[in-house]
Amino acid sequence: MDAGRRRFIQLAASAASLSILSGPTRAQTYPSRPITLVVFLPAGAIPDVMARLIGEALSRRLGQPVVVENRFGAGGNLALQTVARAPADGHTLLLLASPHAVNVSLYPDNPVTVLKDIAPIATINRDTFVLTVNPSMPVKTVAEFIAYAKANPGKINLSSNGTGNLPHLAGELLKMATGIDVLHVPYRGSPAALAAVTAGDVQALIDSVGVSLPLIKAGKIRALGVSSTARVPMLPDVPTIAETVPGYTVIGWLGLGAPKGTPAEIIDRLNRETNAVLTDPAIRAKMAEFGSEPFTSTPAEFAKFIADDADKWGKVVKAAGIKIQ
Repeated sequence: MDAGRRRFIQLAASAASLSILSGPTRAQTYPSRPITLVVFLPAGAIPDVMARLIGEALSRRLGQPVVVENRFGAGGNLALQTVARAPADGHTLLLLASPHAVNVSLYPDNPVTVLKDIAPIATINRDTFVLTVNPSMPVKTVAEFIAYAKANPGKINLSSNGTGNLPHLAGELLKMATGIDVLHVPYRGSPAALAAVTAGDVQALIDSVGVSLPLIKAGKIRALGVSSTARVPMLPDVPTIAETVPGYTVIGWLGLGAPKGTPAEIIDRLNRETNAVLTDPAIRAKMAEFGSEPFTSTPAEFAKFIADDADKWGKVVKAAGIKIQ
């Protein structure tokens, strides 16, 4: 065997060895520096609070700081694009959420999407929504609300915290499922929407249990039904909407994602650590304060969940003709 051929075989063998060892080595040495967790809403918003809660716990488990970076704008697309274009080494992560699945159909011309540009890592939590009305409205149940809406077509204002947001889509799904004719009135955020229904400027609102609960407890708005498949501990006497409208379910969620192409060993490591964090009683208690419940999954389960959610809301966006101006 000549020297050149022998040298080629040695190099090939070395490359093969490096390839075999690269996966475990990456997992053992990761993370090698601070991790940036990009959040799609401003500091202080509930998803931001959740990101900091999980990030702090992950910092302790990973041995490196997890630094939250708020990149809000374009309905969550700015944060998505920031992470999608980052190096796929696990040091830049995205706080994924329901809007990213909705945006697949809401922004059809967006060159970057959660389905093709982000590798799902782990789910974090689930949020339930609640249909509420001003106490002056003569309804106390979901069935009565539907009957009243059918008797007064086009006369009920159903508000949300913004066009294209999940509460808006929850209202459109309710319209599709029941055939009621109500007018959507969007506000810039939950505080404004809650203030409007409390003041009687609008008759009804769908928003998360966490943000609605204080006003429900104070008697300033009336809860008719929750959007989950089962009643929630924070409102045990409030039935699910599905008890009246079979099949109706709306769940908000958060999770972690990384740039597509991030090594599987790093994705799996982050999944294990995140799922471990979610077993911590202190973390679970803090989530409960916001009306959220922990939600664990494998990366593959999370990927399917996102795809199913994008498909579900894509049908609603198309049927309702929702456009973002």
